[in-house]
Amino acid sequence: MKTVNHWIGGKTVEGASGNYGPVTDPATGEVTTQVALASADEVDAAVRVAREAFQSWGQSSLAARTKVLFAYRALLDANRDAIAELITAEHGKVHSDALGEVARGLEIVELACGITTQLKGELSTSVSNRVDVSSIRQPLGVVAGITPFNFPAMVPMWMFPLAVACGNTFILKPSEKDPSAANKLAELASEAGLPDGVLNVVHGDKVAVDALLAHPGIAAVSFVGSTPIARHIHTTASANGKRVQALGGAKNHMLVLPDADLDAAADAAVSAAYGSAGERCMAISAVVAVGSIGDALVEKIRERAEKIKIGPGNDPTSEMGPLITAAHRDKVASYVKGAADQGADVVLDGTGYTVGGFEKGHWIGLSLLDNVKTDSDAYRDEIFGPVLCVLRAETYEEGVALINASPFGNGTAIFTRDGGAARRFQLEIEAGMVGVNVPIPVPVGYHSFGGWKDSLFGDHHIYGNDGIHFYTRGKVVTTRWPDPSEAPVGVDLGFPRNH
Repeated sequence: MKTVNHWIGGKTVEGASGNYGPVTDPATGEVTTQVALASADEVDAAVRVAREAFQSWGQSSLAARTKVLFAYRALLDANRDAIAELITAEHGKVHSDALGEVARGLEIVELACGITTQLKGELSTSVSNRVDVSSIRQPLGVVAGITPFNFPAMVPMWMFPLAVACGNTFILKPSEKDPSAANKLAELASEAGLPDGVLNVVHGDKVAVDALLAHPGIAAVSFVGSTPIARHIHTTASANGKRVQALGGAKNHMLVLPDADLDAAADAAVSAAYGSAGERCMAISAVVAVGSIGDALVEKIRERAEKIKIGPGNDPTSEMGPLITAAHRDKVASYVKGAADQGADVVLDGTGYTVGGFEKGHWIGLSLLDNVKTDSDAYRDEIFGPVLCVLRAETYEEGVALINASPFGNGTAIFTRDGGAARRFQLEIEAGMVGVNVPIPVPVGYHSFGGWKDSLFGDHHIYGNDGIHFYTRGKVVTTRWPDPSEAPVGVDLGFPRNH
């Protein structure tokens, strides 16, 4: 059986704790790999290596850092398929979706390649008599990232390229459910010339996470995952004096107004709700139909959802793969099974779905729930699977109030032809990312990603300018130099007296 070990100091380091976790192929249900689970001592060893590497990397020139990043970008581009295959094998998403994940991660690497512009600093001259004031940004030291299973390549690339570009060293703790992509990213970084110890990968479970949160040698922690864990990460790491950005869960809404193009809205709802099997924090999981369009919209969504082909991620004809684990599949199914008892109309029931020849895989079909109530479990909880809830509202105002009442505020979208309504929506809605006729408003790399309310804990969003500010700290220098013409008699500084 394949074993995934740690990557520390530029090389593979075998796990020393004796503890291993199973890694399953979601399409077959078979355990194909085991991953080493680090102890607190192993985490400490990784921090010491990263701390030592920071002494030189943190003082390295921007030219040296960007040279490595440009080479890294080229290697990632050349190895897109290999990374995507690892994602499909352990996460289950279809190959095209995995390729898209790699492409979105590459955007942040490209942003990091231009870090020279972002770290220029500021200067004010002559703020007083011969006094100048400048501001600079410097790296923090050793920083850590704790990333989720649903994007095993993209989310790590949202973190470490910017962190190391700013001069930090990095310890990545990826999900133990699909760990191989993280090691591949680290190996390619080493091949690109990243010095040993600058990027380290430590695999593990709660033991490793708690060790990272408590370690005095770690200056900052980035996290993406569920809201309960994000809250714990933020509380614990902050109590230990660390800077924290912790991105939590979501319940993303799509408001469809009566004037919207219903075919376009239905297309968007299906792709945003069921893409990547719904296992993404930016998935649309609640559609709010305004006015009399509800029945027609639900029918159009149903027609499209029934045509989605579900199968193994390495089958080019598959449009949706399995869920990550059998336990998660069963949890998702429980929301569908209980929906009718809580007042919803089950238009499509995807529970009990199987794929011929892969009966032990973690399969579930597409589910569509109509007339969902805001107090039902299917609406209140982040299901993280291919389940779409449709709610009804009589007016735009009622729809906005419904969305703003949600404790989550990650992303939301409106579908309309009315520019005035769209403008009102983007100003009135309480969410960090807004789409206008765009169902999944994930910003490009040079704008930051992050939500509001229970979808984000900490002051900084991830990547973009916020990411750069998170991985650096500001310093202001006030300088006063005497004019050379005022030098004491007998000291010649070489200043031309005739000037």
